Amino acid sequence: MILVGFINKNEDFSTKNTIYVLYSNARFVIRLYLLCSYYKELLLKLKIMNKAELVDAIASDSGLTKADAKKALESFQNVTGKALKTGDRISLVGFGSFSVSKRAARTGRNPQTGKEIKIAAKNVVKFKAGAELSGTVN
Repeated sequence: MILVGFINKNEDFSTKNTIYVLYSNARFVIRLYLLCSYYKELLLKLKIMNKAELVDAIASDSGLTKADAKKALESFQNVTGKALKTGDRISLVGFGSFSVSKRAARTGRNPQTGKEIKIAAKNVVKFKAGAELSGTVN
């Protein structure tokens, strides 16, 4: 066994991970450390906005109260879900469009055992970004 494990003393990504290595050359250790540092930096830069933060942002941008912004967001979610369930397509010019696509049944493979399994057909929601949204991101 080459790599025994990582120990992170403070359970956050701001401290260095300690790497224990057995029977390895220096090149492997350096690559492993650089890989860990790269992913650690990505995790520090990654910012995921949750629903409460989105409600706060909507409220501050639109001048609505947080309660009204929450109601508006929940209403959008409900209306969008109901429309997509009936097969409608929602298009918001400049922002993007939501649609439903049918995924056919197929056979897959269990990664643990390698045994073939049947995956049922299902409907999936797709989102295609509009020109303004794409331009804002880029």
